[in-house]
Parts: sequence; structure tokens; C-alpha cells
Amino acid sequence: MSLSSLSIQRPVLAIVMSIVIVLFGLVSFNYLGIREYPSVEPPIITVSTSYTGANADIIESQITEPIEDLVNGIDGIKTLTSVSRDGRSTVTVEFDLGEDLERAANDVRDRVSRAMYNLPPDADPPVVSKADADSWPIIITSLQSDTRSLLELSLIAENVIKERLQTIPGVAQVRIWGQKRYAMRLWLDPVKLAAYRLTPIDILDALSENNVELPSGRIEGANTELTVRTRGRLNTPEEFNQLIVKEGQSGIVRFRDIGHAELAPENLRTILKRDGIPMVMPIIIAQPGSNHIEIADEFYKRFEPIKNSLPPDVVAKVNLDSTQYIKASIKEVQQTI
Repeated sequence: MSLSSLSIQRPVLAIVMSIVIVLFGLVSFNYLGIREYPSVEPPIITVSTSYTGANADIIESQITEPIEDLVNGIDGIKTLTSVSRDGRSTVTVEFDLGEDLERAANDVRDRVSRAMYNLPPDADPPVVSKADADSWPIIITSLQSDTRSLLELSLIAENVIKERLQTIPGVAQVRIWGQKRYAMRLWLDPVKLAAYRLTPIDILDALSENNVELPSGRIEGANTELTVRTRGRLNTPEEFNQLIVKEGQSGIVRFRDIGHAELAPENLRTILKRDGIPMVMPIIIAQPGSNHIEIADEFYKRFEPIKNSLPPDVVAKVNLDSTQYIKASIKEVQQTI
């Protein structure tokens, strides 16, 4: 007996089944994840390697080419591209759509592990990562100030914005684009280095020997036990300037004699600006399968109090909200229905 015949002969049963199906649909609708685009994993694997201080030619010959030679033999590769720039190598492997991405990633990791023996010993280990459709932010904000430095803005973004937004249900991570971190920067004068017959390697060796904090055993008593440690860590620019880098019959050479130390941003080569004003950008990344609209609604409930709590000279704005397009699409569907 077909479904149409059963529905004609037993109309009450057909009505009850229809109502049950509609109820299941209404209940399931509330649990659907809402996002702008489908969560599709592109078959792309990226191998990134950092080698601080090396130029693009060295990166290409000593890192990029050895990795390419071994990765190129994997089955299912569609395209293989690479970018070599100062201090960093990026090899991008695109596989055919029918390939298993997890298997492909494991194959790439195996080949890269073999290539590590041919890489410079000072280079960082290669990082193999898969392209993730969920890694793109759904909300992008910005912090700007005419009077504060990027270091101060980064601290505000880290301690205020990030702390309050990362607890939103459905949020996987809050990142900060353009963030600047404090670091001790050591500036060397090449003329003074040559005068004292020193090289940057000598300075690095002096730092490795003197800027350390080592355990020194323990002191045991009848009722107490104390841990002893050697406090040799340098913390202030003055302590770094007093560092002895050379000692001989001619006297002592301190770091202040061949350069100077200062507390400054770790990275000075990149900066984010809008309308000529530097800024940092806290971004929100959603968890896979989460409801983006619910995340955005909770975000605006928290973002307004955050803006009011910031110093008067700090301006917080929303630069991008991808859920606006989702809401517009849902509204259009509702109007069409």
C-alpha cells in the first residue's frame, strides 16, 4: 500500500503524521547552527617555517627547496606553491577535492619530518596546518587613540576586551591583530663593536651565560625546607646596559660601551592604521557549528558597557559584523515565504 493510498483511506492518521513532522521541524529549527557560508574544509595544507635573521635567498635555498623536494612526491597534489621572504618560508599544498584531508595532512607531516634533517639547525621546526573555514572572524573590532602607544592599546585589548568577550557562549577564540608585546631590544653600534673586536655572536654568548636563573639546591632543617635559586635574570634596561660582554687585561667592556638596551615593542616591522592612526583589532572567532547570530547579540550586550568603561581617549568601534548579511538573508527568506 502506497503512502498516498494510506493517507486517503486513513485521513486522521495522515493529519497526525503531518502535525508530528511539523512539530519535529519547529523543534529542530531552534537547534540549527546559523552561519554565512557552509563549513567546508578546503583541501589545502600549509607548511610554515621561521628562520630569524635570514634573507629571502637563504630561506629559499636552505628551507623552501628541501621541503618542496620531499613534499612534491605525495599522491593527489593539485598545485604546490611557495613564498620565501626574510625570516619566513611558506609552502602551500593544494590537493584534489576527492582526497582525504586528514590523510593528506599526515603524509605532509611525514615528509616534512624527513626534511628537518636538511634544514639549518637554528631554524624553528616547520609547522603543518590545515586550512579551516571556521578560522575566519565573524566580528572585527578596533581600538584607536591619539595619545596612547600601541603597547598601551594592546594591554587594554588583552586585559579588557579579550577577557570579557572570550566567555561569550559559542566563541572559540578572541585574537588581537596588530598586537604589540613588550620586549627588551638590544641595539648594537657596529663601529664600537669593531673597535672592541666583538661580534653579535659574542653578545649573544654573554647573554646566554649571564641572563639565566638556575636552581641551586635546597636547605633542610629540622622543621623547614627552603629552596635556593640563583637570581641571575636581567629585567631592566639598566641591568642589560651593565652586562659584562668582555673581560681581559685591557679592562672590562660592558654592553653600554657598544650599544644600549631599551624596553620597546617586540616587533617594529608591522603596524595597523586607519585614517593614519595606529590601532589594534580584537577579532572574534566562532566555534564550529555555533549560532553566529546568538554570538553577535551577546557581543553587543557586552561591547557597549566595555566602550563606556574605556578611557576617554580610547575609541572602540565595530569594523565588520558578518552576521548582518546573515540576518538580511534570513529576513529575505521570511518575506519570500
